[in-house]
Amino acid sequence: MSGEPERARRLRSVPQDAAGPPTADELLCGVARGDEAAFAALYDVMVGRVLGLARRVVRDPAQAEEVTQEVMVEVWRTAGRFDAGRGSASAWILTMAHRRAVDRVRSEQAHRDRARQFAATETHVPYDEVVEDVAARLEREQVRRCLGRLTPVQREAVTLAYYGGHTYREVAEKLEAPLPTVKTRMRDGLIRMRDCLGIELEGRV
Repeated sequence: MSGEPERARRLRSVPQDAAGPPTADELLCGVARGDEAAFAALYDVMVGRVLGLARRVVRDPAQAEEVTQEVMVEVWRTAGRFDAGRGSASAWILTMAHRRAVDRVRSEQAHRDRARQFAATETHVPYDEVVEDVAARLEREQVRRCLGRLTPVQREAVTLAYYGGHTYREVAEKLEAPLPTVKTRMRDGLIRMRDCLGIELEGRV
């Protein structure tokens, strides 16, 4: 066995006029024609570079592998769009990989933002409850204003019955007034309340 290096012996064994391996540009042209062997060869040439770029952008190894597979599938599908006059095949593929990796990062960020927003809204009162609360507060303010427009005896009777939860008879006892008189006060007071609230509601529309 001679001392000639193994690599040199292999190079000498190759005929001088033998063509070198096809370039990425040539392989991509074959892919554009639907040549599966060309795609397999191009895959072997480019997959490592695409994966490395994807990892640098998305950081997550699993997602980088997904991006790489998506890019190579896109290369197979869109190889016919490659224009050699605008750059090399490897640059075209790596540009595609960078774009898809950035899209993945943005998509993941948007997903995290939506999750945080959803979590934040979960800690607050739901919208419907807020609306109901505001409506209830407005109604209470309207009722207070309308109560203020009743006569003192009407306001006292209505307040005891509808806010104090007392019966007509209990109201009569508290006011030391005949039951028919209390009923009349409450009836007249409620009529005025109804008319007042109607005006208040019309003012809100």
